[in-house]
Amino acid sequence: MTKEKSPKSGFTRRATLRMMTAGGAVGLLAPGLLGKPAFAQTAPAEPTGRVVVGLSQEPTVFNPLMPHIEVDDGVAFSIFDTLFRITPDGDVVPNLATEVPTVENGGLSEDGLNWRIKLRDDVTWHDGEKFTAEDVKFTLELITDPNFRAWRTAGHDLVRDIEVVSPTEITWRMEEPFAPYVSFLCETFILPEHILATAEDPNEAPFNRAPVGTGAFKWGSRQAGDNLILEANPDYHGDGPYIEQLVFKYIPDMTVLYTQFRSGEIDLVGQAYITPDNYEEAKTLDERVVTLEPRGTLESIYLNQALPVVQDKPVREALYLPIDRKSIIDLLYFGVPGEAETFMPETSAFHNPDLPEHEFDLEKAASLLDEAGWTPGAEGIREKDGVRLSFANSTTTGAHLREQAQQFIQQTYAQIGVEMTIENLPPAVMWGEFWGQSQFDSAMVGITYLIGADPDVTNRFHSNAIAAESGSGSNNAQYSNPEVDRLLEDGARTFDVEKRKEIYREIQAIIREDLPFLPLFRYTNVFGRKAGLEGFEANSNTRTESSHAALWYWG
Repeated sequence: MTKEKSPKSGFTRRATLRMMTAGGAVGLLAPGLLGKPAFAQTAPAEPTGRVVVGLSQEPTVFNPLMPHIEVDDGVAFSIFDTLFRITPDGDVVPNLATEVPTVENGGLSEDGLNWRIKLRDDVTWHDGEKFTAEDVKFTLELITDPNFRAWRTAGHDLVRDIEVVSPTEITWRMEEPFAPYVSFLCETFILPEHILATAEDPNEAPFNRAPVGTGAFKWGSRQAGDNLILEANPDYHGDGPYIEQLVFKYIPDMTVLYTQFRSGEIDLVGQAYITPDNYEEAKTLDERVVTLEPRGTLESIYLNQALPVVQDKPVREALYLPIDRKSIIDLLYFGVPGEAETFMPETSAFHNPDLPEHEFDLEKAASLLDEAGWTPGAEGIREKDGVRLSFANSTTTGAHLREQAQQFIQQTYAQIGVEMTIENLPPAVMWGEFWGQSQFDSAMVGITYLIGADPDVTNRFHSNAIAAESGSGSNNAQYSNPEVDRLLEDGARTFDVEKRKEIYREIQAIIREDLPFLPLFRYTNVFGRKAGLEGFEANSNTRTESSHAALWYWG
């Protein structure tokens, strides 16, 4: 449980938070796209109707190998395919491949170095060209091309000696064993060699604005700032699709997003889902299915480690102590999320349950700053060596609960002489280079750290994954700890589960001590869809509600 110590001032945190939540803006009904009615009790023989997914952020990156965020994944999973797919139960199953490689089936050598992948022979690209092993080879080589802005190179940079044995078989050698690689391949979307190999610059290719994949849906049309429409692929090799159109509708205001779900203008609420303050009403709505789905996503305040004022560890500790996390969860988020101290989900076998529990303690925070030499200066803001203890915090405009949490934390920080300004941005700006290239001071953000069920977090915490320095990776906090680097490398080379548990629990302990981010809560998402939308299944092993939209249909 969170430990609380009341400050000596007359500031009542919970009363202030109640006033803030009561003063939230009421959203106006925005015009939307209407979903088609239900037609069948079972999946139809031909695609029928459409589903409108409401998103609070706009998908903007359509080359899935380039740096992107969660809302882009829903589009990627619909247009493209991967070699393997991960199920809601965490099982890895074939997708473009015919089997998951193991030592038993000859797809993987006992030392984990030699891989053999067998591919389907009935797959075509949306333009009618045949999918072959050449596409897989091209994709793996593109990811590690130093001139390509790859989202994730970890694991892929160990692949050597790729050989196309036949159109349906490919082999390669790993420079060293990499235990998470099967999970990584579940999120490595295969791109068409026949289109991109001739592109002068794959970073700027026309393909990135109108992609061609092998997935259940084809690129349709995009109205920037409003919606993206995908069309059914009648030649899809897998099950489905059962709907004619998949529409992603962009509604940046979370209150308006919920209002359009309530009115029926959207069929399914995608990221960032229904806000917890609307859960009690949402679950009583007629003809709606509303469920609580635990997620691996952690909400936190990311601290840019390149910012001088947060480079002192006592400052980071002092910034964590004044956060009244329990009040934020209970009053602002209506008790829906859960407390957490680590990026590793509690449901993971690699979760460390023995981390220090968060304390809410303003006096201790002030004392830490005093001891570190930060003394009150002009306007009560602490200073050290002429530098004010001041920084900006950013998140997306229109995310009203985050905005209220920002204001609450801002007021609490002011009591100990810390100035946190609020500089929020539209999603397309916030999650562009501002986030990807670590241009923020601090950011309030929800992140899913794992790829599938594998515990590897190299892409988030290894010093080589700082995109602002290396050009690729998702270490947005610019965190660097040589011991964590070493442990991450050891964990990736280790196949023994018990040894991996020890490694990743130690990583969590070090990161909890270093505090490159300040944990706020573990997400429990409120999913909502119209009654009659069948085939939908939440999958916490992916970052999107639309990871298998091919199976959706109106029943």
